[in-house]
Amino acid sequence: MPKQKTHKGTKKRFRLTGTGKAKHRQAGTSHLAARMSQKRKRNLRGTTTVDKTMVTAITKALNGYSS
Repeated sequence: MPKQKTHKGTKKRFRLTGTGKAKHRQAGTSHLAARMSQKRKRNLRGTTTVDKTMVTAITKALNGYSS
């Protein structure tokens, strides 16, 4: 029986915490930031957690690989 492969796109975008939540980078930070207010750019920094409805799909796609 073949092994389950890790979804490489998910691996690049998400990381699981110790409690099983999924962290991700906020959208809209890579370019075209000159038109944004400083407050909006500041609030988009860092990582946030994914909604709990998506965590099971992300965990399944990562297949135990979270770093």
